Amino acid sequence: MTGLVLYHRPGCHLCEQMLAALYVTYGDEIEISLVDVDSDPALKQRFGTRIPVLAAEDKVICEARLDEAALDAYFHRRAGLD
Repeated sequence: MTGLVLYHRPGCHLCEQMLAALYVTYGDEIEISLVDVDSDPALKQRFGTRIPVLAAEDKVICEARLDEAALDAYFHRRAGLD
């Protein structure tokens, strides 16, 4: 499982919760790129306080809390199961 990006901010408890939920739900085989929105002025402006944001292929999958149904739908589309 690849291609996921978690836009986050260090010290954000919601970000930490979403990351933990991803690993608990999908296990260690899931690959997630972590992007600190504060490290890039454009990202900081784009996301502001709207974090965490889980995205793939430049499309938002979910925000604030893990939406397993939305993420599962993304995986099914990517696998061509729809």
